[in-house]
Amino acid sequence: MAKPRHDGLKKGLYTVEERSRRDSSKWTNVQGFLAAFQFFVFLFSLILVLRTLATGEGAFAANASVMFKTLVLYTIMITGSLWEKDVFGQYLFAPAFFWEDVVSFVVISLHTAYVYALLSGSLTQHGLMVLALAAYATYAANAAQFLWKLRQARLQHDAAPMTQVRA
Repeated sequence: MAKPRHDGLKKGLYTVEERSRRDSSKWTNVQGFLAAFQFFVFLFSLILVLRTLATGEGAFAANASVMFKTLVLYTIMITGSLWEKDVFGQYLFAPAFFWEDVVSFVVISLHTAYVYALLSGSLTQHGLMVLALAAYATYAANAAQFLWKLRQARLQHDAAPMTQVRA
């Protein structure tokens, strides 16, 4: 259950208490590392997927890279839910990150569909690569959402020090 706010109002992304919990959570640094790592995995994999689509070569490497990207995605989703629990008192769908979590589930669904299609052989190699691109497009949108939230948090921090922000 989410920790109650004093007057139910919040200025910016975090209340003072949430910001304090965010700053003290071990998962904040884990999320920062994993987000950057996942982005580099995504870029590398995207190159391999596009190469396979363009030339028909490198399918094994492309498939392996998408599987690795999926593993990293699952890891960041699990640790992200632990972070939300630390900061907002609930594992997922905290109001401040509700839409990011919704889109994350679309991203995870598409990646999981890819894993299923690869393991079951239900799609051609071309179909797998197109599905990977769809998963990557939603991942890019989700990453943009999180970058926007990071910017909002930075602007909130710059605009009002913790001692001046009322919960």
